[in-house]
Amino acid sequence: MGMDELGYRVVYTGGEGEIVEKKSRFIATVKPVESEDEASAFIAEMKKKYWDARHNCSAFVIGARQELTRCSDDGEPAQTAGRPMLDVLLREGITNVAVVVTRYFGGVLLGTGGLVRAYQAATQAGLAASVVIEKKPGRKLVIGTDYTGLGKLQYLFAQLGISILDTAYGADVELSVMVPLPQQQKVEKEITEKTSGSAKLEWGEEVLYAELEDKVMIFE
Repeated sequence: MGMDELGYRVVYTGGEGEIVEKKSRFIATVKPVESEDEASAFIAEMKKKYWDARHNCSAFVIGARQELTRCSDDGEPAQTAGRPMLDVLLREGITNVAVVVTRYFGGVLLGTGGLVRAYQAATQAGLAASVVIEKKPGRKLVIGTDYTGLGKLQYLFAQLGISILDTAYGADVELSVMVPLPQQQKVEKEITEKTSGSAKLEWGEEVLYAELEDKVMIFE
């Protein structure tokens, strides 16, 4: 895969946030997207849904390195809506995401600074209502050990913050864990030390994974 060891943040489930600024309503809708076509279709869908709004401004970011970015002010003064929205996404390090902020004009002009702040605050409200996960590179490790080794390893993984995927109890114990790529050598060394070299280790392929609450999701 040859990806870097940092991983990247994506929207797992989109959401909707709203702010009111001087009687204008700003509704942010956030959606995960994988391509420019998906983003364009989502923006078109929001414009149709909110056809009676004054503006439907948008921004999207696609690619593991945030390579593809687009934004639109949709009739607001240049640089007051789409770009500030995009800046929030870039600053938060989130990718494969599209945001549409719908504005229902409340009769009071906000001025350029006011608009920038409102569109950014709305985008942040939309992200706060979404579930953002971090996809990180890791490798699955299956460890065969005896019952004495089990307690030591459970303690070790709790200390290192490593998720145990599965534990199978038989005459011996088989533990499956997800190891972040940068910690691979360190983990192997620690396991060997804790079990005096008696544990059997079997490394899996490199994958992208994310942790959400107590579960680990694996993306091939």
